[in-house]
Amino acid sequence: MIAVLNKPYGVLTQFTPDGSPNRTLAEFGFPKDLYPIGRLDADSEGLLLLSDEPGLNTRLLDPERGHVRCYWAQVERVPAPGALETLAAGVDLQGTRTRPCRAWLLDPQPELAPREPPIRVRKNIPDCWLALELVEGKNRQVRKMTAAVGHPTLRLVRVSIGAFQMGDLAPGRWRALTPAERKKLFQAPVVS
Repeated sequence: MIAVLNKPYGVLTQFTPDGSPNRTLAEFGFPKDLYPIGRLDADSEGLLLLSDEPGLNTRLLDPERGHVRCYWAQVERVPAPGALETLAAGVDLQGTRTRPCRAWLLDPQPELAPREPPIRVRKNIPDCWLALELVEGKNRQVRKMTAAVGHPTLRLVRVSIGAFQMGDLAPGRWRALTPAERKKLFQAPVVS
């Protein structure tokens, strides 16, 4: 079985508490023996897969296999084309260069339900949403990448893995994937 959860802000990608005030996956009523495929930080939101199938983690998330994951990042200021080109080419983070990716401004800008707690807003600093498609997922990678080009991430949402998109699944809700959706996980996304 593969399940998809629209992980809310403040939820750990694990079933046991870690001593922080963050909630855990235990409260969502998943069937026994499901475990998260990859992870999202507690302050990140969106598509999280869970499964009971051994080896699925490697098949979906090993960078050598090239499965694309798409994130929407709300960042401070509007990045110039040069900043997006730098993100796409790869950024040096703590002595390691990220793999090339796709990075672009979302147009139109998405309207997501407000986050609880709300993001930090500065009246004199505009923000915007951009998309990044990555084949790797190092710890806090998107946040570090956007900060490295001068655009700190205010909110981060994973919206797709492969050609599978989370769609309108409400935050905090989960469901099992259909056989057709499962196939989409392993397909390349359509480039727009």
